[in-house]
Amino acid sequence: MKTFFSRAAVLARKELYSWFISPALYGITVFFLLFVSIWFYYLQRFFAMDTVTLRPFFSSFPLAFILVIPVLTMKAWAEEKKLGSAEILLTLPFTEWELVFGKFLSCFTLLFAMLLLTLPVPLTLTPLGYFDPGVIFGEYSGALLLGASATALGLFLSSVSKTQAASFLGTVVVLLAVMLLNNFSPNMPPLIAGFVNFISLSFHFESFSRGLLDSRDIAFFLLTTGLFLFLNTQVLIYKRWN
Repeated sequence: MKTFFSRAAVLARKELYSWFISPALYGITVFFLLFVSIWFYYLQRFFAMDTVTLRPFFSSFPLAFILVIPVLTMKAWAEEKKLGSAEILLTLPFTEWELVFGKFLSCFTLLFAMLLLTLPVPLTLTPLGYFDPGVIFGEYSGALLLGASATALGLFLSSVSKTQAASFLGTVVVLLAVMLLNNFSPNMPPLIAGFVNFISLSFHFESFSRGLLDSRDIAFFLLTTGLFLFLNTQVLIYKRWN
């Protein structure tokens, strides 16, 4: 197990280095921070609210992830195909799981860093009222789990896409569906509404946005993350043998 993580970390460091010299990383980070701040302070009008709560702030995360996650994952595998380095990776002494987890670890680390940069928002608002640290912890935990599941989905779509543009557009469309489709579930037949809510990432994030750690939602995010990472490995196995 130690060897698995150390080998995956080698690939993750290589991916992170390529990101740190990429203007796209800084552009999407600025976009994310501006989006969640404008949503919270201006669109949700925090200072005009009667109650001091961060729920509107965290409710913007699923919307922001619709564009942030595709940017982080679009080049993970699609660029390897474009540069012809995918074949080289598959001939290196790495297992498919090590390759996939290394890619996932690099993207998730970047997303984690973006979430850390949002900490000044709740910290600067503490003088205005009491914010339960446990609730904030739950909200950030939900954001990380949501981000992990969406990242795994984006990496899988990148592995089956031929270009970065196709990966980006495909991930945006799929994330739009799994983030926003549950908003229409009240107008759907009960059976269809139940299915839509079950597959909706934002639906399972709602309890976290209230600061609640629901074991069912935690299990959903962990299982979907593992499922899409597994599907990613199957794509690599197919390409390695074909």
